[in-house]
Amino acid sequence: MDDWTQTLDAGPLLAIAAGSIALILLLVIKFKLHAFLTLVIVAALTAIVTGIPTGAIADLLVTSFGTTLGSVALLVGLGAMLGRLVDSSGGARVLADRMVDVFGEKRAPFALGLASLIMGFPIFFDAGLIVMLPIVFAVARRMGGKSMLLYGISAAAAFSVMHVFLPPHPGPVSATELLGANLGIVLLAGLVIVFPVWYVSGYLWAKAVNKRIPLPVLSLFGSEKDDVQAANPPKASTVIAVLAVPLVLILLNTGLSSLGSVGIVDPEAGWVQALVLIGTSGIALLISVLVAAIVLGRARGVTGSALEKVLDSALGPICSVVLITGAGGMFGGVLRASGIGDALADVLGDLGLPVIVAAWVIAAILRLAQGSATVALVTAAGLVAPAVALADLNAVQLAAVVLATAAGSVFAGHVNDSGFWLVGRLMGMDVKTTLRVWTLQQAIESVLGFAAALLVFAVGSLL
Repeated sequence: MDDWTQTLDAGPLLAIAAGSIALILLLVIKFKLHAFLTLVIVAALTAIVTGIPTGAIADLLVTSFGTTLGSVALLVGLGAMLGRLVDSSGGARVLADRMVDVFGEKRAPFALGLASLIMGFPIFFDAGLIVMLPIVFAVARRMGGKSMLLYGISAAAAFSVMHVFLPPHPGPVSATELLGANLGIVLLAGLVIVFPVWYVSGYLWAKAVNKRIPLPVLSLFGSEKDDVQAANPPKASTVIAVLAVPLVLILLNTGLSSLGSVGIVDPEAGWVQALVLIGTSGIALLISVLVAAIVLGRARGVTGSALEKVLDSALGPICSVVLITGAGGMFGGVLRASGIGDALADVLGDLGLPVIVAAWVIAAILRLAQGSATVALVTAAGLVAPAVALADLNAVQLAAVVLATAAGSVFAGHVNDSGFWLVGRLMGMDVKTTLRVWTLQQAIESVLGFAAALLVFAVGSLL
């Protein structure tokens, strides 16, 4: 595979990519073939048609599947255990009741989204969503159990906006370095735009789609029956403290990593490396599950085999989510390995558009073609970097170009993006519904983010 070179031009490659995506939609929507089987079949066919060496296809499929699964399975599995402990103890219902009491029924979705924005600052999209979903589900059940999208999309969009636009998340940090922007100014400009972008593309969009598509709440983390039967439930403050554990640990990781990159702390110091380790998403969630098992399990009389059954019951419902998400990563990995992104990048590099427009357009098209937002962001930033260097932009304008590139990288995530399958399956949406809800949400988020970046660029032009 290392010695193989793609001989097809961008045109045929893009046609293959479009055909493979159309085949997935046809098999899943029209013929009702299971999404996991569909993704594996189409990934293999795509690898064959794009000319990837036959002897390397099996390894590529397994590697792409395993790479996605390695992070997703760990995060979803541990997150499901944490959620099950919170839910079975009655903590999710207690916290949901408290939120409704404080903010009122009408403002509960807004409050959940705002809490997700705050939690999304240090926590990556998938990890944050998994931690927050038990509370989302509990509040949705509290409000009748038929408004999954109102609460779920508001929260998911909040994590998406934070992950896309704000350091210390990897995409904007990489783009900042490639484009020579100031990380602090990118952070400040990002903080200015994330709330309005989320409010429209997350909160208002969730309200709109919920009216058209009323979805019941899944029982991934428990059911309304568990809420009612929970004896000796914890206080809301206890639940908040347990859920804050991964937030604090991951904040240690991202904070120390950022301080180490600018030389404030020594990244090679033992204490720094130790804190960074326990703040990685997987380790932080593992520690959080152990804390929850003690605080919400053993302290409330659930021990031994009973506690084991509670934890085990969390894993069965999420197996399909994990496998389908891994298969989505497999398909995206094949598209990237086939050279579709590279070929497209070469074509897009000579568009002759204004720098900030070119950054958004290139990132958006790369996102549509190969699925990964991070790959789209980093590739687009690398492509426009020479033009940015010649454009004589000030620090605020450079930050705006970074934000525009980030906005493009999130555009209209669909079946070649593992996040598409994660959100859809966790919230009980079929493929058609996920396209109508999540893909459009990502497109709206992207366009609004680009508009906000243009405003930042205009402000920078006045300085």
